[in-house]
Amino acid sequence: MGSAGEMPFLDHLEELRWRIIWSLAALIVGVAAAFVLVYRFDLLTWMQGPILPFLHGHKLVYTHPGDGFSILLQTSIMVGIVIALPVVIWQVYAFLSPALYRHEKRVAIPVILGAVFLFVVGAALAWYFVLPMTLRFLFNLGDRAFDQMITVSEYFGFVSSMVLAMGAVFELPIAILLLSAFGLVTPGFLAKFRRHALLGSYIVAAIITPGDLFITSLALMAPLYLLYELSIILSWLVVRKRRQAALAEAAASGEVPA
Repeated sequence: MGSAGEMPFLDHLEELRWRIIWSLAALIVGVAAAFVLVYRFDLLTWMQGPILPFLHGHKLVYTHPGDGFSILLQTSIMVGIVIALPVVIWQVYAFLSPALYRHEKRVAIPVILGAVFLFVVGAALAWYFVLPMTLRFLFNLGDRAFDQMITVSEYFGFVSSMVLAMGAVFELPIAILLLSAFGLVTPGFLAKFRRHALLGSYIVAAIITPGDLFITSLALMAPLYLLYELSIILSWLVVRKRRQAALAEAAASGEVPA
């Protein structure tokens, strides 16, 4: 394994405390940098793009003097999380790395980059595909009976929750990979729950895309379930590598594997 001896429990707690502190510091720096980017490049105007075709020439409205600053801060937090994500994932890895084999540590950087990539892919899917389809469905229903008065806070809250939820859901393969690395799940265990994963993918898709319980949810269910299948493949690769490493270690020590 990665470490030669056991770290005392209090030392584990102290290390965990510092990992959390560094992660929080990264989030603070990320949010501060994002605040400057959002304000300087007027990202709030750009983020209104998906809803503008449905407003019929009108603009979003705000009902409180502080709404502008609240939306700026909310957007900065969302972007700041993405900026700080590599540091946070690295801190998690650094805390758990003593339990990993040497060859597992070598894939740390690809795993971190993969986690960031998957988060960005999930967020992009929500922004360019799920959000327009959801808005189209909801406005086609509401325009027939009601006048529009979409507020800035409600729209940005809706968009932020959807984008962050999709980004988080797309981290499933990374989570499964880590669980497999620590022997908590196996490919066989995951394969037994394929039908449950299919149903779960639809439920998650329906939650992320409120209103449309069929077309958009089914369209989103497909990539979510493919993520689960990718997780099974990654779990199989991790388990195989662990077995090979254990056999090599047993052969080097002269032991006969069971």
